[in-house]
Amino acid sequence: MGSQRCLIVIADDYGIGLPTSQGILDLAARGLITGSVLMVTSPYAEKAVESWRRSGSPLELGWHPCLTLDRPLSPRRQIPSLVRPDGSFYPLRQFLHRLFLRLMQPIEVEIELRAQYLRFRELVGKWPAFVNGQHHLHLFSPVPGILAQLLGRQNPLPYVRRVWEPWWVLLRVPGARMKRFFLSTIGRRARRQYDRGGFPGNDSLAGVADPICVTDTRYFSRWLACVPGRVVELACHPGYWDTTLIGRDCTEHDGGMQRRVDEMHLLSQPSFLAACLQAGFRLAPPSRLLTSGSGPVDWAA
Repeated sequence: MGSQRCLIVIADDYGIGLPTSQGILDLAARGLITGSVLMVTSPYAEKAVESWRRSGSPLELGWHPCLTLDRPLSPRRQIPSLVRPDGSFYPLRQFLHRLFLRLMQPIEVEIELRAQYLRFRELVGKWPAFVNGQHHLHLFSPVPGILAQLLGRQNPLPYVRRVWEPWWVLLRVPGARMKRFFLSTIGRRARRQYDRGGFPGNDSLAGVADPICVTDTRYFSRWLACVPGRVVELACHPGYWDTTLIGRDCTEHDGGMQRRVDEMHLLSQPSFLAACLQAGFRLAPPSRLLTSGSGPVDWAA
């Protein structure tokens, strides 16, 4: 393999809306992303999977567990602590508030995540080869333990995103530094749990930022120039202008929709692949890192 490094480029939120999903498929057709994660709770998930099948895209689909957007798959009576009076999930801020106050019951989290896991198999036709949570859900206790138990019977074990970056990257790459520091801090604890379970994953993560950051043409190249690790994941949120996200994932004026359009544009530029090559990266899908009884798969083979 020499000195070449592995870059896994994952577009989050496949299925959240059809224009967003089409943007992800178009990038995949050009070889610019290596995987995406499906939100099975979205009302557009089934149609998005149908589009993926029709496209014949090489895009790998993983699972994006969600407890903060749209509605659960489980009956409300089974998970009362996870939902608002109207039956929808609590938005992120309220979710975190309730989680830290231990107002959410772990058994209810397990019930809903199991339902989403089974729904993924129903839609895609196989178990997920890689997993990461909406709003980094997979980092927050008790979710890591629940996911480790749920996914631990798969063979091979799926790749699980690790959320961590060293302090010098926090200093050199502007944007959302407090958020990134917080995620790296709780990410260390979750990482140890996934490591103990034997789940493959990345050495470090790039791409966590605020919407304003992706207006900078050097956004991706700055990350790639300094992020350490043999296996690095670049998280991104590309897509076309998608009004179905208003009132669900963003407001009309908070920059959430435009961020996806901006990331779509940046990933499409020749400078993105040039930055990957300059940093010594080879793009690879998460499935190249899965392990079997014979040991790790050689992603460079």
